[in-house]
Amino acid sequence: MKRPELGAVAGLLLVTVFFMLTADPVMFSLAGLVNFLTPAAQLGILALGAALLMIGGEFDLSIGSMIAFAGLIFSTAIVIFELPLVLAVLLTLLVVAVIGCVNAWIVISTGLPSFIVTLAFLFMLRGLSLVGLKWATGGSTQLRGVTEAVQDSSLLWLFNGKAFTGWFAFMGEHGLIPRFPNGVPMITGIPVEICWFVGLTALATWVLLRTPLGNWIFASGGDATAAKNSGVMVRNVKTGLFVFAALCAGLVAIITVLDSGSTDARRGFQKEFEAIIAAVIGGCLLTGGYGSAVGAFLGSIIFGMVMIGLTYTRIDQDWYLVFLGAMLLVAVLFNNTIRKRVTGER
Repeated sequence: MKRPELGAVAGLLLVTVFFMLTADPVMFSLAGLVNFLTPAAQLGILALGAALLMIGGEFDLSIGSMIAFAGLIFSTAIVIFELPLVLAVLLTLLVVAVIGCVNAWIVISTGLPSFIVTLAFLFMLRGLSLVGLKWATGGSTQLRGVTEAVQDSSLLWLFNGKAFTGWFAFMGEHGLIPRFPNGVPMITGIPVEICWFVGLTALATWVLLRTPLGNWIFASGGDATAAKNSGVMVRNVKTGLFVFAALCAGLVAIITVLDSGSTDARRGFQKEFEAIIAAVIGGCLLTGGYGSAVGAFLGSIIFGMVMIGLTYTRIDQDWYLVFLGAMLLVAVLFNNTIRKRVTGER
């Protein structure tokens, strides 16, 4: 009961039962699972960065706009300047890391709430994405041609396509997974964003629960003054968390640009709020010092399940936004109630 993931587990069970009763059974086939786990993974990578930052006692509302800005940097590097994929990736991650450092420096140096500082960057990065795309394209808000420019890259498999294709082909040949009438497996592999999602969740969980850095993150978010007096380098910890959240946004930008073959100024619109909601559903407190990477993982899966699951039912998909608000409110109330009961708070 003390685990912060309790609310997310309960929510996932409730949503699963709901769709088992109302949705087409195809939703829970192997193809259906991959179908809703793919958008969940893209949101989940972002939610992991948001969750660790919230545990550390800060917010970053600019990560959604940072996806658009990072997409601009990445696409321009490939299409306009014709850089190799590896250099474009490194440049993109370097730029977003610098933005994360700037966010952290302003927050720590001025004492302003991170909510206000990153809200300002939300608008600035969105505007820079729009202006930059018009400059790069001569007036358009969309930049195409990425797919053709990287199709021969040897590192493309890291950020685009599917993993374990040989394994799925083997299972298809032996009838272990469903196949089309021509013998081709219905699922030929696992999208790489799911692999990144699982890997980063495992890494973040290990850091939080098994390393001194994890203790410093919880301490910095719980009581920064006490942590600093105890020898924790709170400034460095929070800077690292801002950079990690920015790198997550950069990774999502790279994956989505390569997946669609283009970028646009509205990429990542409102994703910062969805990432924070996923983290809150996963047990993160808005006051910091409490939360879980696994909870953010489960919260993102709930999002993906509802986002895609509604298409398997006769329910109007516009109810998705209603669900987001309701889940946020219920999660906060549920997590607060459980925490108070377990810890004896009044």
